[in-house]
Amino acid sequence: MEFTLKTISKAGIPEAISKAELYRSLNEPEEAESICRDILAVEPEHQLALRLLGLAITDQFCGDASDRHRDAGELFHSLAEPYERLYYTGLLHERRAKAQMRIGRPAHTLTPLFAEAMQSFAEAEMIHPPDNDDAILRWNRCARLLQSDPDFHEEKVSEIFDAIDSSPM
Repeated sequence: MEFTLKTISKAGIPEAISKAELYRSLNEPEEAESICRDILAVEPEHQLALRLLGLAITDQFCGDASDRHRDAGELFHSLAEPYERLYYTGLLHERRAKAQMRIGRPAHTLTPLFAEAMQSFAEAEMIHPPDNDDAILRWNRCARLLQSDPDFHEEKVSEIFDAIDSSPM
């Protein structure tokens, strides 16, 4: 049996956004994802729906190959504001690392993901809107995670950051 998806009205988008945010807060990211896809079917460039869809996808990360990090990355890269592109890309890397951490992946394999997250947060910090310290808060959380786990060796973390900060060859 085949089902044809129904289209929501443009006037219904604000309420649909509210529902997507509610489902994310209720830890029902699949519901939020479905709603965001309905919004984007009507308004493909809707920035809040793109952002919420990317976040709903990262909410579903479980640390294995089924995680759709590329899908979330494409959504975050399509955001219009440079700050948001950087900040949400950082969140993507951070959430991917944390999901892998939860399933017991070795700390040294997660260091590059945390380094990518922190690099994105650092770049976002340089162009952050006034009174918005979210990138600093996320960078600090990653730093505290790296500091709190003895399996994250400082010299390995330093090597990764040095490689990121170096000029391209």
